Amino acid sequence: MVKQKKKLQFPTAYTVIIIVLIMVQILTFFIPAGNYATLAYESGKNEFVITNPDGKTKTEAASQQTLDKYKVKIKLNKFKDGTIYKPVAIPNSYKRIDLKKPSFIEAIGQFLTSQVNGIAQSIDIIVFVLILGGCIGVVHANGSIDAGMAALSKKIQGKQMLLIILVMYLIALGGTTFGLAEETMAFYPILIPVFLMAGYDTMTVVATIFLGTSLGSMASTVNPFSTVIASNAAGINFTTALPLRIAMWATCLVAGAVYTIRYAEKVRKDPTKSIVYDQYESDREKFLNLDDQVAEQKFTIRQKLTLTIFMLGFVIMIWGVQQKGWYFTEISVVFLAVAYIFAPIAGLSEHKFIDSFVSGAEDLLGVALTIGLARAVSIIMEDSHTSDTIMHFFSQQISGMNSLAFIWVLFLVYIVLGFFIQSSSGLAVLSMPIMAPLANVVGIDRASIIDAYNWGQGFISLVAPTGLILMSLMLVGINFDKWFKFCWKLLLIEFGICLAFLALGLVVY
Repeated sequence: MVKQKKKLQFPTAYTVIIIVLIMVQILTFFIPAGNYATLAYESGKNEFVITNPDGKTKTEAASQQTLDKYKVKIKLNKFKDGTIYKPVAIPNSYKRIDLKKPSFIEAIGQFLTSQVNGIAQSIDIIVFVLILGGCIGVVHANGSIDAGMAALSKKIQGKQMLLIILVMYLIALGGTTFGLAEETMAFYPILIPVFLMAGYDTMTVVATIFLGTSLGSMASTVNPFSTVIASNAAGINFTTALPLRIAMWATCLVAGAVYTIRYAEKVRKDPTKSIVYDQYESDREKFLNLDDQVAEQKFTIRQKLTLTIFMLGFVIMIWGVQQKGWYFTEISVVFLAVAYIFAPIAGLSEHKFIDSFVSGAEDLLGVALTIGLARAVSIIMEDSHTSDTIMHFFSQQISGMNSLAFIWVLFLVYIVLGFFIQSSSGLAVLSMPIMAPLANVVGIDRASIIDAYNWGQGFISLVAPTGLILMSLMLVGINFDKWFKFCWKLLLIEFGICLAFLALGLVVY
């Protein structure tokens, strides 16, 4: 009897993140520890707190003279009105610090502790994901989604492409304006059945939602968490570069939409062309109820009311994030309220309601844990004090280049930095006071520095395991290797678009 060879499988999302964590932990043994001095505004006392590289602090008057003294080219009012709310790195202040490298046993302890702390520090996002999962479980249990999909399937025949365009562009609009990102995880459970009913596969769902948010955030125009805060930290007005950035946003989205539609239509016409064809039937069994009884059942008033309340929760969420600056605590409260409203209107018994809520939360537990593990990468970098060392190294390497080489290499630098520092606002206040003055050295406008930052850290988010992609893939049960197989050509296209617009910016600004 001949033994069959076991087919090699790509690691799960958990293993990919653990591998990245191990690599980062190993790197901290070889990268020297160091810090920039930082300046932070303390509103209660109306003073600046200066933290030296060795951790010692002192206070100085919150005045423009103090900012000028430390060569921080930011207007005082940007600190006082809360626009700059994180400590800002002080230019030319980097120093190595005497930090003993951990022993092998201590490194293992750090490795494990960072994961626990990552989950703890991500608890607001995790709570949101679990509550959302519970709400989805209730909506599934009372048949709202099955009946709604059956009704919708009759209306989207012949309009499938419009579905991709509308969803991608609306999400991208949220990404470019107010940084819509983690919140889009809420859309997957609702849109997966819609796309499958339209004849597409789960890869099309990920492409539409994830590319929408990623390309939208990459080509940020007025996003306060990236473009605005980075411009303020660089000492310039973000509106001066707005026309080019709007053109960049439109170009990136056209490329992403056309790429996705070409793939999606190929799959709709011939399902065997799907990259995830091996799970084509299982996806339909999991996300759709395709029996004739469901297809013919009536869409009841109770089910319509349940779906309406659920969708209203999303509307309130988007409004709150955009208009009120809500974060995950507030939007978790919104969906918890939705769950309470479901209790009397869903038509489920008390036992069935609780069971479906818990079961729904359980379905998204893996996603919640992945979020916490991804946060551990940043914790390792922070605890080892290596982020500033990487920043200092790159700033030294690129300062003497000609303008075009400088901006293209800076874009590559931000791709690297964006991999390790996933917070767009954190990367902005850390890097802008260091990188923005280099624009004067090479003779270009500081707006180009903002573009390199935005597009570099946004580009790497398309594939960075420490970002949203692994969470998105987990929601639809797709491995990372299949995502890369789908998007590698688009990566080349978007990379070329970024380089072209960076070169154009040198002429326009």
